[in-house]
Amino acid sequence: IQIGFRSTQLAVIAPLPSSPAETAGIKAGDYIVGIKDEVKGIDKGTAGISLPQAVEDIRGPAGSTVTLALLRDGSEEIFLVDVMRASIDVPSIALSFVGPDESIAHVKLFKFGAETVNEWDEAVLDIQKKSSLQGIIIDLRNNTGGYLQASVDIASDFISTGKVIVIEERGSGERTEFLAERPARLAKLPVIILVNQGSASASEILAGALRDQNKTQLVGEVTFGKGTIQEPRAVEGGSGLHITTARWLTPNGTWVNGEGLTPDNLIEDNPDTTEDEQLEKALLLL
Repeated sequence: IQIGFRSTQLAVIAPLPSSPAETAGIKAGDYIVGIKDEVKGIDKGTAGISLPQAVEDIRGPAGSTVTLALLRDGSEEIFLVDVMRASIDVPSIALSFVGPDESIAHVKLFKFGAETVNEWDEAVLDIQKKSSLQGIIIDLRNNTGGYLQASVDIASDFISTGKVIVIEERGSGERTEFLAERPARLAKLPVIILVNQGSASASEILAGALRDQNKTQLVGEVTFGKGTIQEPRAVEGGSGLHITTARWLTPNGTWVNGEGLTPDNLIEDNPDTTEDEQLEKALLLL
């Protein structure tokens, strides 16, 4: 799972796809109020815990178990989830073709990592080979972000060269605009973007850019709302710091921090059904 803070409470940003956390039913937005590991001798609440300490407590050898006490929005009842730890390798992209005659490309982006743009380029080639393609669904649900430049590169395939994709604003008020610099290979295709509470940071940059510049519709739930930029700094002894150096704004100047992006079509995931109502809505709109 990706974890962080909502206000002062430790929370799940998103479970990683096909991970033990996702299999155990943990959802984006769940508050982590307790951590228990009998082997490590841990049984504690998370009030006042630091993020590094929480990570250290939750991590452990593959095959071992950690128990998380969770509180879900809309409920006052704490519930326990046992998670069997495992080694996890998460791809950046999964491409499938859905809808009538498989005429819609469904591109699920899991992260914005160092290898994401290369995987994206391969997916674009496969999309371009597809005859009678009617549209694209970009699925950013539970994508917690990553490299800003990766989101800029992907957005450039939909936004005309020279247009603003994201604005970086430093504390001094100095602004730097990141522009579309690649040929917009997919600009002629209609696009819908899927988002939820686990869509954060670079995911929000991509979604915000396409909505502001192309009027692309968003479907799903309000996004996480992470509008800051961090830079890593090495520290003696093998440690490191992530320092917040700026905030980012959508092309229209919107700062999503703490608020998130509100979809044009608000549709909550229904855990009581096997249907993907958000994906079905995107297909209907296309």
